[in-house]
Amino acid sequence: MIITNTEEVTGKKIVKCLGVVSGSTVRAKHVGRDIMAGLKNIVGGELRGYTELLTEARDEAMERMQSQATQLGANAVVNVRFSTSSVAAGASEIYIYGTAVVIE
Repeated sequence: MIITNTEEVTGKKIVKCLGVVSGSTVRAKHVGRDIMAGLKNIVGGELRGYTELLTEARDEAMERMQSQATQLGANAVVNVRFSTSSVAAGASEIYIYGTAVVIE
């Protein structure tokens, strides 16, 4: 499946638009990551625990969107966008959406 943030796939023709598809996940921090993040805040640098958490969440949300597109019969998702939001103290949602299409 082709997944792109552009409105079309270069060299391909969209022959059918199947509608909006999406995927999301809500993830919470855990104590170990919070402690390490607190220490990193003192000395500076990348918060690797949070980077890993966000990467896992993004991948899971994308898999869910792709699964929804597959169920509709799509072979591509175009105009993909990501969004994040805080849903509770210490928990964030990653939301991805795009347009499921059939390309030839």
